[in-house]
Amino acid sequence: QLQASGGGLVQAGGSLRLSCTAIGSIFDDYAIGWFRQVQGREREWVSSISSTDGSTYYRDSVKGRFTITRGNAKNTVHLQMNSLKPEDTAVYYCAVGLPPLHREIAVEYWGQGTLVTVSA
Repeated sequence: QLQASGGGLVQAGGSLRLSCTAIGSIFDDYAIGWFRQVQGREREWVSSISSTDGSTYYRDSVKGRFTITRGNAKNTVHLQMNSLKPEDTAVYYCAVGLPPLHREIAVEYWGQGTLVTVSA
């Protein structure tokens, strides 16, 4: 029900844009966000946006570099990642759940992961 895309390999300082598309109307009344996971470490919340009022939230380490937005299509969300750092390397997962969607326990739906690799 959630399809994530846009990952890839980029040099440090570069940019990538991730997209998450929902099949159906599951974005209604939920928050949509992104989590990421490095192998061997716990998955961590990155950013989320509320479907009701458009409020956006970011973890401290990505503030000023990442921007989450709703797409022109109601069922699409984008994560623009600029000034990427090697420590941003991870598998990124799109998620839908209860706002503000800062914790995994709030997630109702997961998308498949998309790998982001930032080389030094």
